[in-house]
Amino acid sequence: MRIPKHLGIIPDGNRRWAEGNGMSKEKGYDSGLNPGLEVFKLCEKLGIEELTFYGFTSDNTKRPRVQRLAFTKACIDAVKLLSKENADLLVIGNTDSAMFPKELTPFTKERRRFGKGGTKVNFLVNYDWKWDVGYMGEGDRDRDSKNPIQQIHSKDISRVDLIIRWGGRRRLSGFLPLQAVYSDFYIVEDYWPDFHPKHFLTAIEWYNTQDITLGG
Repeated sequence: MRIPKHLGIIPDGNRRWAEGNGMSKEKGYDSGLNPGLEVFKLCEKLGIEELTFYGFTSDNTKRPRVQRLAFTKACIDAVKLLSKENADLLVIGNTDSAMFPKELTPFTKERRRFGKGGTKVNFLVNYDWKWDVGYMGEGDRDRDSKNPIQQIHSKDISRVDLIIRWGGRRRLSGFLPLQAVYSDFYIVEDYWPDFHPKHFLTAIEWYNTQDITLGG
């Protein structure tokens, strides 16, 4: 079976899940923590080398304060959970913004190893695709002008093979626009807090049937 080297995860539907279960919207974020850990362990088991989670975008910070505090806390808690595993973590996002959680700043400068290391995990926190690719225009002569990937903030993140989005929405929402240029895109209708391993495994099986040509 063909296994993607790099898997992207868009964990959507937390607020809709909370409302559907009689809770206020901000209550849905904590329920997305265990699914994230399950996905990590499944990737580890299958030998997927790199995994990128969409935490929250700069646009998400326009939501009501109670929701913003909830998803920010969930991102911090997610890193605490991952710190107990064998992983190499890099957090990517606009650290100059007041919306970036300072608790995660130590993970932004270089990839940090947890345990014995292993799966590369990228966590997009307060991420803005315009901020990311906008770095290309700052005119640093030391950067390689022939390789656009080397001119962006997320240059240490490789091309994404497969992106799975939960919650039924059919859009990338600014997810790593350069690395996602040839990604296959799989939609799970269920909300992220309703994660089941079959969602993941079905997506991997679907990916195995695709004709991966990269334009060739």
